[in-house]
Amino acid sequence: MHLVIKFGGTSVGSLERIENAARKVIEKVKEGYKVVVVSSAMAGETDRLINLARHLDNFPPEREVDMLISTGEQQAIALFAITLNKLGYPAVSLCGWQVPIITDHVHTKARVRKVGIQRIKNLLKEGYIPVVAGFQGVTEDWEITTLGRGGSDLSAVVLAHALGADCEIYTDVEGVFTADPRIVPQARKIPRISYEEMLEMASLGAKVMQARSIEFAMKYNVRIHVRSSFSDEEGTWILPEEEVMEKVAVRAITLDTKESRITVVRVPDRPGIAYSIFKALGDAHIVVDMIVQNVSHQGYTDMSFTVNKTDADLAESIVRKVAAEIGAQEVVRDDHVAKISVVGIGMKSSYGTAAKMFEVLYKNNINIMAISTSEIKISCLIDSKYGELAVRELHSAFIEEGEEVKVINET
Repeated sequence: MHLVIKFGGTSVGSLERIENAARKVIEKVKEGYKVVVVSSAMAGETDRLINLARHLDNFPPEREVDMLISTGEQQAIALFAITLNKLGYPAVSLCGWQVPIITDHVHTKARVRKVGIQRIKNLLKEGYIPVVAGFQGVTEDWEITTLGRGGSDLSAVVLAHALGADCEIYTDVEGVFTADPRIVPQARKIPRISYEEMLEMASLGAKVMQARSIEFAMKYNVRIHVRSSFSDEEGTWILPEEEVMEKVAVRAITLDTKESRITVVRVPDRPGIAYSIFKALGDAHIVVDMIVQNVSHQGYTDMSFTVNKTDADLAESIVRKVAAEIGAQEVVRDDHVAKISVVGIGMKSSYGTAAKMFEVLYKNNINIMAISTSEIKISCLIDSKYGELAVRELHSAFIEEGEEVKVINET
């Protein structure tokens, strides 16, 4: 029986923690599993490398960025394999290109196209523990790529799918919570959560898993267990909707403070203007989130949208060029915004959630700048200084005062 185990940066942040992680792998091997390990870079290493590059150039070539930051995982897997060998369990470290994990050509945000699994199967058959570098891939013409921040999660889920295995994600928290426990001490661990809910949470700022890894897991039905490296407690299972017993209206509250709002002021209100702006951003592989366009007045309108802060400098420079071409008045950027969201699969069959959310924000004098919705989430853009207050108040209103489903064992 195969099992893929992924360790995050904090879990391999020192030699002592690498040994702790290695012993968890050995426990699973003793239970009879054929284990494949996926490791992130040691905590802080990727940021350190990115800062080195940006010290030289604010917009370094993305190919060279991938070449640089992929070395963080290479260090970690070598140290992990050395540790396992020292403890008496033969291990072999593999970079993404050695597996291989084949991707498209989009540097720093590559998408997985296919994965070769034979080498890993051969190593397992020979009694080795493969230790694979997360976050890395390679194009068909041998260019090194990376899978975006948190991409080690995607590496692990892709390998789990290829092996027909479950996937355990070891991190520095005990599972998925109803809110960030650092903001809301009363936050509860969620024993089971659906792919849909977890995908929304991951895309809305929850830091436990990368959104694209959940998207892949949902497509291929890969069961994921998120748990702590520093505890033996059961964590959170991420599963198909039919395996999640209760469908509460609001499962969790998320806060994303890593967005910037860019506003193009006094845009000519004519066909093709929005296309000009968002085509240029799309060509630069910049993901746009919330979009708001005001009602036209005297032939002009204002258009606002949000992007991840890591893309904000580039997005702003692109939009300024387009704004000059289309005759917009100016471009304004605001880095002091936050996206607050309520998420729950039960919203599909409940009513009043939006009204209750807006009431909570109103009672706390929190202004809403933009709103976006789906079947199972409502998001509001607010001033970032109110972010933590909004999380606490919404958690109190929806989670702490909400109904709990109790299981009754009848004889």
